[in-house]
Amino acid sequence: MSEIRKGWLTGGAYAGMFVFGIVMALLGAILPLISRQIGFDLAQAGNLFLVMNCAMLASMLSLGPLIDRFGQKPVLVGGSLCVAAALALLNSAAGYGMIVASAGLLGVGGGALNGATNTLVSDLHTDPRQKGSALNLLGVFFGFGALFLPFTIGALLNTLGLMPILYMAVALSAAPALLFLVLAFPPAKQSRGVPLAEASRLARHPLVLLIAFLLFFQSGNEFILGGYTSTYLTREIGSSITAASYLLAGYWGAIMAARLVSSRLLLWMKNTTLVLASAAFSALAITILLTAHSQAVAAFAVVLIGIGFASIYPTTLAVAGSLFEAYSGTVFGIIFAVALVGGMTLPWAVGQMAAASGLRWSLVLSIFDSLMIIVLQMAVRRVVRKA
Repeated sequence: MSEIRKGWLTGGAYAGMFVFGIVMALLGAILPLISRQIGFDLAQAGNLFLVMNCAMLASMLSLGPLIDRFGQKPVLVGGSLCVAAALALLNSAAGYGMIVASAGLLGVGGGALNGATNTLVSDLHTDPRQKGSALNLLGVFFGFGALFLPFTIGALLNTLGLMPILYMAVALSAAPALLFLVLAFPPAKQSRGVPLAEASRLARHPLVLLIAFLLFFQSGNEFILGGYTSTYLTREIGSSITAASYLLAGYWGAIMAARLVSSRLLLWMKNTTLVLASAAFSALAITILLTAHSQAVAAFAVVLIGIGFASIYPTTLAVAGSLFEAYSGTVFGIIFAVALVGGMTLPWAVGQMAAASGLRWSLVLSIFDSLMIIVLQMAVRRVVRKA
C-alpha cells in the first residue's frame, strides 16, 4: 500500500473517530439542558445511557465479523449517516420518547464508527509499538469530537441556542460519509466469512476475556465521568451550566492532549506500564474530585481524570490488535461488546444510586473500576509473558 493511500485512509479514520467523539460527549453535554426542558430525573438520565449502550452493544456484536468479511467501508458510511440522523431527531424531540429513540440511533452509529475506525488503523500498522502509537493518535481525534459540543455549548449557547449547535453537529457527522465513499479500502481479511467455531474459540480465549473485562471497567468509567461530570458540577459544586460545559470541555481536552503525548511515549514505553500507571493516576484524580468542595479544585480534578483515562482504552486495543491480527475485526467486536456492557450498566447503576443517595457518593464506583483495571492489566501481563 502506498504512503499516500495509507495517509488518506488514516485521515478518514480520524474523521470517523471525530464523529464518535461527538456521540460520546453528547448526552453529558446536553443533559442539564434537556432534562429541564423535557422534565426527567437522574434515573431517567441513566436510562438514556443504558439505551445508547444497548444499541452500541448490538452494533458491535454484529459488525465485528462483518468487518472481517466485507471490510470497513460500508460500516463507516452507514455509521456516519446513522449518527447524523440521530442528531437531527434529537433536535426535533418534543418528549422523552424521542430522546430515547435518538439515543438508540446514536448507539448504532457510534458503535459502527468506533469498531471500524479502530480496526482500520490497527490493520494499517504491523509493528506493535507503532500500532499502540497510532491508536492513541486516533484517540486524539476522538478528543476533538468530544470537545466540540461542550466547548461550543459553553461559547455559543446564550447567543445561538441549542438547536443551531446541534444542526452544526448533524453536518459534521454526515460529511465523513462522502469521504468514505470515494476512498479505496484494503480488501476484507476473511472474504469467506469467519466460521462460527472460530468466533466461539476467540470469545473463550483467556487474553480476549481479560482484555475485554479490563475495558468493561474502563468503558464504564469513561461513560460515568463523561456523562455525569456536568451534572455533578452543577448539583454538588454549584457551577453554572456554562461553567460546567467549559469544565467538561477541559476533561475532553485533557484526554486529547494526553493521547497525543502517549502516542510518542509508546514508541519506547511498554504498553502494560502505561496502562497500569494511568489506572492508578485515575483512581487518585477521581478521589480528588469527590472530595472537592470548590470549583477550582473540581476543575483541577476533572483535568487530571482526563489525563488518567486517556491512554488506557487505545493502548489496550493495540495489545489485542497485535495478538489477533488475522481476526482483528471479530476480536475487536467481542472486546467492544463486553466493554460496552460496562458502559451500559455502570452509568445506569450510578444513576440509580444517585437517585437514592446522591451523586457524590455514587461516583465512588469509579474508583473501584480503576482498581479493577490495575488487577486485570497485571493478569494480562502475566499471561502474555507465559505465552
